[in-house]
Parts: sequence; structure tokens; C-alpha cells
Amino acid sequence: MNRINQLFQNKQERLLSLYFCAGHPKPDTTAGIIRTLERRGIDMIEVGIPFSDPMADGPVIQDAATKALHNGMTLRRLFGELADIRCDVTIPLILMGYMNPIYQMGYETFFRRCAEVGIDGVIMPDLPFKDYLEEVKPIADRHDVRVIMLITPETSDERIRFIDEHTDGFIYMVSSAAVTGAQKEFDAKKQAYFNHVNQMNLRHPRMIGFGISNKQTLESACANAAGCIIGSKFVTLLEQTQDADKACDLLFEALKQ
Repeated sequence: MNRINQLFQNKQERLLSLYFCAGHPKPDTTAGIIRTLERRGIDMIEVGIPFSDPMADGPVIQDAATKALHNGMTLRRLFGELADIRCDVTIPLILMGYMNPIYQMGYETFFRRCAEVGIDGVIMPDLPFKDYLEEVKPIADRHDVRVIMLITPETSDERIRFIDEHTDGFIYMVSSAAVTGAQKEFDAKKQAYFNHVNQMNLRHPRMIGFGISNKQTLESACANAAGCIIGSKFVTLLEQTQDADKACDLLFEALKQ
């Protein structure tokens, strides 16, 4: 069974997934950060593929991607650094990347390499759903890699149900239509969006991302989904500390406040 499906089968609530950008804050640290996060109890990890034009990302992740590119991180190098990751890491690993570098590598090669190194899922925020159904899904399914789709407050109910029907793993529920970035609270409008999607009784579990950085946003996400994905806050702490263990310490402290 795919590790993502296994995770949600074994744990239905308060899941914590962290995002960081491969090649940031230093070169050759990606595998070490993954191992540290698993040791610190993180349930699932989203590894960003740095790209020069990350349109869905805010300034924190844009800056991390730029530094990672300057550090020499590429998609091929990332696969090389993850070659032995499954010798000791057991939690689900997801790659988050924009279409351009993946398309340049070729979908067949990309998903084959994902399967070879033990990647369980992929998020491509700029992948049109038509292309997903016709080109990407058949290849991903053949290699047992889940393609995770995003929904936002602007996504229609019809579209949400279509995504729920034609994807597997989980649905990435973006808290707002804005770019990534830490927020102090989820306002009434976001809460109404969460409640509305809850009442749709979707087949697949959901993870809420974008903006989670403190106790209020964490608890709100966990009350309305299987768990949350934290990106910008953790990337900021990695940049500040240059150390994944110290960044985890500071993150866990922030999530109590």
C-alpha cells in the first residue's frame, strides 16, 4: 500500500506535515533534514523542488527557492540525494514542484525516479486538471505515486467533488486564495469555508495548508481536517537557525502560543 494511504488509514486526526525546499538552507542537507523531521515525530514531509518562478508561493518560500538554486539544487540532483532515503525513513514523502522542470525531465522518467527512490506523492500546483487526467494520472498510477490536488475557497463544489472522485491519497485544502505565508489567525470567512467543505462529506481526507504558524491556526486546521501542512513558518526557522533540530524546537514552541 502507498505510504500516504497507509498513514491516513492508521491515523485520522492531528497529522502534522512540514514543507521545506530541497537545497535550502545549505547544499547537501535535504536527506538529513528529512531524517531529523521523522525523528522529531513529523507524520509526512513535503519537499519543494526549487523553481525560478514559484507563482503560488510567498516571499519566504520564493527566497528559499532562489537560494536553493544558487546552491546548485536541481531535480536530478534531488533524486540523487534521495537515492538511499528509504534505507531508514518510513514516513510518506511528497515532492512539490511546478510543471516546468518536471515536464522537461519527462513525466515517465520523473515518476519512475519517484518510485525508485520512494516518493509517495507529488503536488504540481500549476498542473491543469485536464492534463492530469489525460497525461499524468496514467503514468503516476502505474508507478503507484499519488498526485495530490489543491482546492481553495474559490474552487466550486462541482470541481471539489470531481477532484475527490478522480484523485487518491488526500486533498490539499488551501486556507486562502493568496500565496503561501504565515498568518496569525483564520478569520470567519475562512472558518465558513472550512465548515462548508466539511459538510460535503468527501471520500478523501483533507490536509489544510497556507498560513499555519501558531496555536490558533493549528487548532483550527486540526478541527476541520485530518491535519495541517506547515511551510513558510518552518522555512523561516530553518533559515534563521541553519539547523533542522533547532527549527523544530522553535516551531513546536510557536505552535503552543
